[in-house]
Amino acid sequence: MTSPILFGIDRLLADPALRAPLKGRRVALLAHPASVTADLTHSLDALATLPDIRLTAAFGPQHGLKGDKQDNMVESPDIIDPHYGIPIFSLYGEVRRPTDAMMDTFDVLLVDLQDLGCRIYTFITTLRYVLEAAARKDKVVWVLDRPNPAGRPVEGLSLRTGWESFVGAGAMPMRHGLTMGELGDWFIDQLQLDVDYRVIEMLGWQPDAAPGHGWPLGERTWINPSPNAPNLWMARAYAGTVMLEGTTLSEGRGTTRPLELFGAPDLNARTILTRMQALAPCWLDGCKLREIWFEPTFHKHAGKLNHGIQIHCEGPYYDHAAFRPWRIQALAFKAIRQMHPDYPLWRDFGYEYEFDRLAIDLINGSPLLREWVDDSASLPSDLDDLSLTDERAWYDIRQGFLRYR
Repeated sequence: MTSPILFGIDRLLADPALRAPLKGRRVALLAHPASVTADLTHSLDALATLPDIRLTAAFGPQHGLKGDKQDNMVESPDIIDPHYGIPIFSLYGEVRRPTDAMMDTFDVLLVDLQDLGCRIYTFITTLRYVLEAAARKDKVVWVLDRPNPAGRPVEGLSLRTGWESFVGAGAMPMRHGLTMGELGDWFIDQLQLDVDYRVIEMLGWQPDAAPGHGWPLGERTWINPSPNAPNLWMARAYAGTVMLEGTTLSEGRGTTRPLELFGAPDLNARTILTRMQALAPCWLDGCKLREIWFEPTFHKHAGKLNHGIQIHCEGPYYDHAAFRPWRIQALAFKAIRQMHPDYPLWRDFGYEYEFDRLAIDLINGSPLLREWVDDSASLPSDLDDLSLTDERAWYDIRQGFLRYR
């Protein structure tokens, strides 16, 4: 019988020797709602019970420490925690990078964030920002590592130079296949940071093991790391469906299955799916695509009947090695553009505090995906050529940063 998996927070709580370097030092925690122990105690509460830990501050990323902010660009304020009396600083409010005053409240920052394994997910950008601040202010950062629920596969175009943003922390593909601890190693290497950094590694994590293929399915409870990340299936599809945020199509916000489906009131999903199957059937492997109807209660197309497609990447339909969510979503865009050349697909709006570049380009880290979709002469093989080059290069680059083999 295999031993239960231990996340970084569980190991830190269980082993006084691991905590010994923290004695006498001021400790802060960067966390969100999914920062919980094996028994579902929030990490802030669990750490506060330890007599050898002196908590002096906490930080919340996008959506807040409590995860109460539903949508993008909805900020959280700084508060004083009513129970512990410590400041809770927002890194998605007046600032997204910690200020010097915030950094002065602690000696060691514990980062305990559940990621989704996608470049666009802003928690990894926040990790980069705190590492940069820690290097500048001579602070210590420990990552309490957690699984990458999307596992080790790599997919998508790498972010191009000059396209860094809050949704683009570095030159990696959309689906990077690293844990937060491993990403910290990579950021430090890429940015040439001089920072005291440590990873409290997981014990027993097997990123390729079925049925979770990254997430210890059946062993650990899924807690939403952000309001629209309700389950493992969303995490698997997210590297593709997140692109919908840069389009006029609904990504299912306002339904019970956000970012697992897409559609619009004025599209015929059945014909779109047929065109996708004709264009690149191999891109649809590893999952089941199903025609659906849905009516969002809020967000895009709220109160309207949408015709759409749901991506089923669970149960008997899921093949971890074959599933390519970024290509699936790209193919849907291509099918729509071929069938409706003038369809207003790309949404022009302020996205994550960027107002002079299209959201779809920020999400993809360059205009290349959009240009491929809009080019009537381009083929799936053209996008494959571009992305395979980036994917192979990233597989080689990340080898030196893998902690779990």
